[in-house]
Amino acid sequence: MFKKVLIAEDYDSYNLGVIKTLDELQITNYEFVNYCDDALAKIKRSIAENQPYDLLITDLSFEEDYREQMIKSGRQLILEARELHPDLRIIVFSIENKPKSIEDLFKKYNVNSFVSKGRNDAKELKKAITAVAEKGYFLPEEIKFSIKKNSIEFSDYDVTLISLLAKGYRQQEIEEYFKKNDIKPYGISSLEKKLNDLRETLNAKNNIEMIVKCKNLGII
Repeated sequence: MFKKVLIAEDYDSYNLGVIKTLDELQITNYEFVNYCDDALAKIKRSIAENQPYDLLITDLSFEEDYREQMIKSGRQLILEARELHPDLRIIVFSIENKPKSIEDLFKKYNVNSFVSKGRNDAKELKKAITAVAEKGYFLPEEIKFSIKKNSIEFSDYDVTLISLLAKGYRQQEIEEYFKKNDIKPYGISSLEKKLNDLRETLNAKNNIEMIVKCKNLGII
């Protein structure tokens, strides 16, 4: 089991649940910080003192306040922490549970687990900590199913097209934008065909429903 844990979370109410979970697992050496800058400073200090943390539990979103911060998100903290301490185990504990975003956390940020805040989160967090300590990886079944269900490949072309549509661009304006930025194909017929394919893939009745689904998946 983990011997030294750091928790980065800006809401104390969530910290109470984390404390209860750690106590149940008989993990007594843990520290809390409310800012990502403080988290990184503690990680640096622990390495310098040859007493590094072996687990980081972090949120993704941190509200800005009067204090100026260099690191403003959990994602940036994860990247910085990984650079300093490649062997650090990282569990993301966040309300941001869009399948695409979670998938990116594992593929791009190399996290060891993700637990969604909400119903039964204490139980899932306990499972995650135990599994990551033993096997190095844990993903709750409902999130795994959600990722699999929504694992649709979107090209940069697709994302740009949907993003412009979401901003209110008309097809003629999208054609002009693509032509100006040398994004091919840019003809109206090609755009219509692509949008039709995307609607079918997402099982969307119209462009508005398609845009909503893409936002829910974290595509745009």
